[in-house]
Amino acid sequence: MKKTLILGALTLAGLAATAASAATVDDVKARGKLNCGVTTGLVGFAAPDANGVWEGFDVGVCRAVAAAVLGDGNAVEFVPTTGKTRFTALASGEIDMLARNTTWTFSRDVDLKFEFTGVNYYDGQGFMVPKALGVSSAKDLDGATVCIQTGTTTELNLADFFRANNISYEPVPIETNAEAQQQYLAGACDVYTTDASGLAATRATFEAPGDHVLLPEIISKEPLGPLVRHGDNNWGDIVRWTFNALVTAEELGVTSANLAEMSAGSNNPEINRLLGTEGNLGEMLGLSADWAKNAIGVAGNYGEIFDANIGEATSIGLSRGLNAQWKDGGLMYSPPFR
Repeated sequence: MKKTLILGALTLAGLAATAASAATVDDVKARGKLNCGVTTGLVGFAAPDANGVWEGFDVGVCRAVAAAVLGDGNAVEFVPTTGKTRFTALASGEIDMLARNTTWTFSRDVDLKFEFTGVNYYDGQGFMVPKALGVSSAKDLDGATVCIQTGTTTELNLADFFRANNISYEPVPIETNAEAQQQYLAGACDVYTTDASGLAATRATFEAPGDHVLLPEIISKEPLGPLVRHGDNNWGDIVRWTFNALVTAEELGVTSANLAEMSAGSNNPEINRLLGTEGNLGEMLGLSADWAKNAIGVAGNYGEIFDANIGEATSIGLSRGLNAQWKDGGLMYSPPFR
């Protein structure tokens, strides 16, 4: 098993090195669309609506990058990936970037040769159980059957947690969130474990969400964010600074409602640099002067995208928490635009 894992890592690294040899931004421009890897379907984060149009929090990052590069937030081909297929899709060049509730870890960054371009959601692994199970703590789950997505950090965290607490469990391997939901509701497992945000999103789709509870334990750090291949620094910069533009826009009060007004020029030099009325930041990236304006224009700033898709007013009902701006006690903090 160990040899297989090492070989898999080397293969992915080799694929990534080969795929990154060409300039990704040139490929995207020539193709006229961005190939963005997303989850197979997680309401609020990335899922097609009734008309087949992809929407969600992670989708918003894909569309912002497409708008920055191509001037069109709809110029995106969404490629559904599972926990197992996502890294091969990125390494091989099938997708230009991955925006799919993926945790930034040492080995993924260094060994698999990927480059995380930021954290768009600070999360942690949690547990969901039926209220009827009568469990109030994850430490009471000795002997439980647990639905868990394969090929994820969730598997490793779960094993560590149960071992540390000297309790046992029986894993029920699943490939996708939809399969996990089906198995969990059918009673094939007592517990579903994944990122707490994913549990909240999944529970929101249940006919009786109140019949299920999220246990209080958060057993890991899960910084989730978009990633690209190593070796194409310009493309990494484009994805990184597009996301930073969304965060900075919220910090500076640039919104979808006042974007046109702010783009005419303001008394704040950083807003002017961000929106391209001063300086040459777009030129440094090889993009148009209004690249960040185009990105923000798709669905607003970071806070607007959060609130519209997964915020407290939605069925998912997530508070900002760690994902609030730094000046509001959270961790969202962008380097300056200068």
